[in-house]
Amino acid sequence: MLLFSTISYLLLFFFFYICFVQILEYYIKKFEIWMGHLSSMFNGLAKSFSLRKGGNSVRCERREAVEEMAKEAKKNDLILCSSGVVNVDGSNNFASVFSKRGQKGSNQDCCIVWEEFGCQDDMIFCGIFDGHGPWGHFVAKRVRETMPRSLLCNWQETLAAQSSSSLDNDHVKEIPDNKQQRFNIWKHSYLKTCASIDQELEHSRKFDSFHSGTTALSIVRQGETIIIANVGDSRAVLATTSDEDDDGSLVAVQLTVDFKPNLPQEAERINQCQGRVFCLEDEPGVHRVWLPDVESPGLAMSRAFGDYCLKEYGLISVPEVTQRNLSSKDQFVILASDGVWDVISNQEAVDIVSSTEDKAKSAKCLVQCAVHAWKRKRRGIAIDDISAICLFFHSSEQVSSTIETLK
Repeated sequence: MLLFSTISYLLLFFFFYICFVQILEYYIKKFEIWMGHLSSMFNGLAKSFSLRKGGNSVRCERREAVEEMAKEAKKNDLILCSSGVVNVDGSNNFASVFSKRGQKGSNQDCCIVWEEFGCQDDMIFCGIFDGHGPWGHFVAKRVRETMPRSLLCNWQETLAAQSSSSLDNDHVKEIPDNKQQRFNIWKHSYLKTCASIDQELEHSRKFDSFHSGTTALSIVRQGETIIIANVGDSRAVLATTSDEDDDGSLVAVQLTVDFKPNLPQEAERINQCQGRVFCLEDEPGVHRVWLPDVESPGLAMSRAFGDYCLKEYGLISVPEVTQRNLSSKDQFVILASDGVWDVISNQEAVDIVSSTEDKAKSAKCLVQCAVHAWKRKRRGIAIDDISAICLFFHSSEQVSSTIETLK
């Protein structure tokens, strides 16, 4: 009798086991079909999932996967956080980076270039962060460390959220892949990222960001599209070939807005929040943000991370997120802190970079020209920290071929 009972339990166990395996195989096949409909922009998400399997906390696993990707990228020289160049074999992207300390103490500028962002061959992340205040260099570095990883996590979560509805249906729907949808996903991810970063900074115990903060200008190139997100007064400028001239000359196209307090929409918001905007007598033309009853802190921008003394009075960390579809005429983009743009025009910057024979030194050449311009145009004023990233969209051979064809 005992033997019969044991055999019955074993048969029952195997029956349920076979049913479980069949159900599991059914959903695995359904998942594979769904994955087959996804476009290349989902590759990074798939790769990050493959780094971690099992467990109940998907968010935790995804963040761990991103950390692994960051470590692997840094190990393989795909992440550059200081002056130098990034040029991965087989990639069209070529980035030149340079930063120089000014005459005000520590260099509060910092940069990052991350090739194969999100484990995707056609993606790259570039960012410049310009700190200010007593702890500005710490705030800038923290945002540099946090932003790309947080953005990648939020991007993946947004992709998963938008695609999960297709798994709930009886049949798998093909997910549309268009530029507007991709842009909406990036914009949502950037807004969520910046909000969480500013909240984390406020509660940080490692440094005081009450009177310190940083700007943040970053771009993500995904295929032939660039997403630009800007908080503060750093600037992105595109170099593209002129439609009017046949000599292949490059013209400058400003991609971002310098968020200064005197911009009408910025000043209106600050005034409505009881903040004040005005210039000091010894700084005509330099508008700053002040507290309601005290001539402090005098921030020269209307958007920034940190600076919590002004967050109730109109200062925000909400990024302006835009996109541009690249064409064969677009050659490179310059990201630079205001140390460059205070003394060099957009067109001058494009001319300097395009005339530099060694593209690996283009960012350094631009920064050095800015230093000379400071000494010439602003005598007696301490030189600001100056940083630049030059991201070329084509290899040197492709650039030469394009220019030769246009002549």
